[in-house]
Amino acid sequence: MNFDPAITAQKALAQAYVQDDLGDFQEEIEETEDTFSSGTGSEAARAYETLLAIGESLPDAQAFQEFLIFITWQQVTEETIPRHFQKGVQLTEQFLARFGPQVQGSDVYERIVAIRQSFKRGLGHRVESMQDEYDRDAFHGGD
Repeated sequence: MNFDPAITAQKALAQAYVQDDLGDFQEEIEETEDTFSSGTGSEAARAYETLLAIGESLPDAQAFQEFLIFITWQQVTEETIPRHFQKGVQLTEQFLARFGPQVQGSDVYERIVAIRQSFKRGLGHRVESMQDEYDRDAFHGGD
């Protein structure tokens, strides 16, 4: 990856606030993200899980879903266990399935694909080149 996931997560969260996609969860997200960002250990892990649960209620909040992907990488670095890598793969694949055609060719798309590769590598999966994956995943139009 040629970007910092922590900085990218903060930018995505700021974009989620701008897009006003957080609805009634905005205050809870602010408080929980503060705990996640400033805490460590079990307190930060609980905050991470809470943010994921909120994300399940906001599947159409694109920027917030990006945020969840990038904080999952932060969680991987805090606690390097398969479950976090698996969650990262799941979140990136859900994101690409839902938003891929809309963001294809953008920096967002490239970062999501790059971090998905990193999550997969963490699980020991063979990962194709980014160009091969992009070509395979490319939206070709039609039904």
